[in-house]
Amino acid sequence: MDLPLSSPEPSHRKTQYHIQTRSLSYTLPSSSGNSLWSSCHNFLHPQTRSILKDITCEANPGELLAIVGPSGAGKTTLLSILAGVIHPQRISGDVLINGIPMNISRFRRISGYVSQEDTLFPLLTVKESLLYTARLRLGVTVHESMALVFDLLKALGLDHVAETKIGGGISGGERRRVSIGNELVHNPSVLLLDEPTSGLDSVSALHIIHMLKSMAMIQSKTIVLTIHQPGFRILELLDKLLLISGGIVCHNGSIESLEKKLIDAGHYIPHHINILEFAMDSLSSSSTSSTSSNPLELYHRLVIPEEKKQIQYPNSRCRETSILTERFFKNILRTRQLFTARLIQSAIAGIGLGTVFMNVHNLQARVGFFAFSLTFLLSSTTEGLPIFLQERRILMKETSRGAYRVSSYVAANALVFLPFLLTVALLYSIPVYFLVGLRRQMDCFLYFSLVVWMVMLMANSFVAFFSALVPNFIMGNSLIAGFMGSFFLFSGYFISRDSIPKYWIFMHYLSLFKYPFEAFVINEYGGDAGRRQCMQVEGSVCVLDGGLFLRQQGFKEVEKWRNIGVMLGFICGYRILSLLVLWFRCYRVRR
Repeated sequence: MDLPLSSPEPSHRKTQYHIQTRSLSYTLPSSSGNSLWSSCHNFLHPQTRSILKDITCEANPGELLAIVGPSGAGKTTLLSILAGVIHPQRISGDVLINGIPMNISRFRRISGYVSQEDTLFPLLTVKESLLYTARLRLGVTVHESMALVFDLLKALGLDHVAETKIGGGISGGERRRVSIGNELVHNPSVLLLDEPTSGLDSVSALHIIHMLKSMAMIQSKTIVLTIHQPGFRILELLDKLLLISGGIVCHNGSIESLEKKLIDAGHYIPHHINILEFAMDSLSSSSTSSTSSNPLELYHRLVIPEEKKQIQYPNSRCRETSILTERFFKNILRTRQLFTARLIQSAIAGIGLGTVFMNVHNLQARVGFFAFSLTFLLSSTTEGLPIFLQERRILMKETSRGAYRVSSYVAANALVFLPFLLTVALLYSIPVYFLVGLRRQMDCFLYFSLVVWMVMLMANSFVAFFSALVPNFIMGNSLIAGFMGSFFLFSGYFISRDSIPKYWIFMHYLSLFKYPFEAFVINEYGGDAGRRQCMQVEGSVCVLDGGLFLRQQGFKEVEKWRNIGVMLGFICGYRILSLLVLWFRCYRVRR
């Protein structure tokens, strides 16, 4: 339903929100050094550093409020408090929404927050990024989402780059508009933006501010942004300025009132000078914007579902998982270098290892083949670490705004790797199994392939857990490599279980090598045919067959499928641990 600009507002118009702060202050612990003495002194005599001091301001619907000031003034901190990123319990003073103390969870659902750093999937196109956000935030059908996104692309001036990937081919200004568009999808009544013009040329910066100004006027949204040093033309679009320096409000009002205040204070203001720059200097010493007169004229007519006050999430768990799985799958397929390299690596490794151990039947070589296979399979599955770490930032932002549940993300993350790793497992298993000359029985080959797949899934879950836990790629890669080495040491290949010291025996049962290694050996030397295999002959007498070897190693054929169950337990266990860590991280962000 299209509504002309002059038509009366519908009865179901969204609520407008008036934001106020009263005597708002925020402090952080201050450290005076890294020495032990400094740490002890700070513990016994805690010191604090004041970031904001007695801030009183207000943001009204239909106005564009800009928080300005020099670097380190506290602009981003104040915006983070207004956006609910910093919880009110950690500040002194009041943050009021329509005269009522802020309810963090509710406010995040009716507001949009665009951070200074773009958190976007580089391999998705502009249209896909907005489309997935719409499906997750609104819970509408694909057709409805497409209609909304097409109108939004026109409103944002992004329709000419709709099919272009975000990671290549679009400008910095267009990236910022995509970030803003992701927050506009659910039609928030409040929009908060941290440095939306940072790093942009003057034309792109002016276009974004003009777009925000039009949005505030047409839709009566409450818009607050931080900006460092706006130019003349941007200043003319701002309704109010909140000038802060050192965490203290120096001016709260229009640019005209700022100029009058400076003149009243005895300052001489030369002609054709930027008033705001002059004020900031004074503090420190003591396509084009005309693309459309209303760039969001189309968007204000969009019919967006009203906020569902009784439902916490727009979609069911199953639909969330389905949408996220689809998005993950596209990202993995478009990571062509990683995807192709992993497939080629597995095929080459299968052929290469198969030719090395081709038809080598002595016991030591065969067991060595199983051990080396596991070393390769477990150590080569860390390719998911950088993907997981990149997605973690986006996850924390999207879940903090109520787009979907953390459990849906973890489930989708696990599902999307199932077919990919199955393909990788078969590319390795098919050549290596028959070249090495393992038992020529179809059930044995299928079991071998299943174990290889389970090993890859187990390693992938292990990496997913550490990607949720560690702060960066370097630490994650180091910890994963260290644990994999430890698991190999205690697997039972180098030292038997009975010889491992009792205080280290827990590592044997936690080892990711132990259970697939035993599964490989039992698969080869178990069963009627396997037990009859002769592996050592003295004269004409077989002194060691498959059955005797299994008994010597303490392997029981009944454990063949039990080992699969344990590996499945590891897969699920590490995914659950990943869920708990991610949930805690997201909970801290929400708090």
